[in-house]
Amino acid sequence: MQSYYEELWERLGEQLEPPRRARREALLLGEVRAGDRALDLGCGAGEFTATLARAGARAVGVEVARAALRRARAAHPELDFRLAPIDGPLPLADNAFELVWASEVIEHVADTARWLSEVRRVLAPGGRLLLSTPSHGRLGVALWGLERYSEPLGDHLHLYTRRSLRRVLGELGFGELHVRTIEGPPLLRHTLLARAVR
Repeated sequence: MQSYYEELWERLGEQLEPPRRARREALLLGEVRAGDRALDLGCGAGEFTATLARAGARAVGVEVARAALRRARAAHPELDFRLAPIDGPLPLADNAFELVWASEVIEHVADTARWLSEVRRVLAPGGRLLLSTPSHGRLGVALWGLERYSEPLGDHLHLYTRRSLRRVLGELGFGELHVRTIEGPPLLRHTLLARAVR
């Protein structure tokens, strides 16, 4: 899996724009507070890490692909970017952050329980988790089939609905759960946004 992400980041164009960036950034900016210790988990090329820093947070970006980190460090040399093992613990201290931002990441994670346990570990008590992921509601799957959402050679390992995302966050010990859908017509919205508290 590690080599897959390295090769993916090597192939991506230089002028990469995160999908639904404005909407995702609005969610993030609505939650970050000046002085927050904030983690951009799955930071890619560092765009949202930079957003956190501009909002006054003490931001750290973490990524599993060295190729992505090279881009992030080149674009934002003043920021703190770290490499994490794809199947191991995060290289971060317990209770290190008031905010963890994981946008379009959870669907790529093989061991969701372990990953969310690591997120809880690095969040301070009362810390907030914000995440976004594609929405895979029943109506969309019924209309367009599972293949549209889960390509056999794609990198989405898990498909989430509002209910399943809420359930997994609750089962892993997060509280004050708020999961909503955005973008698209009612019943066919294609993005989930979640906020949860440790």
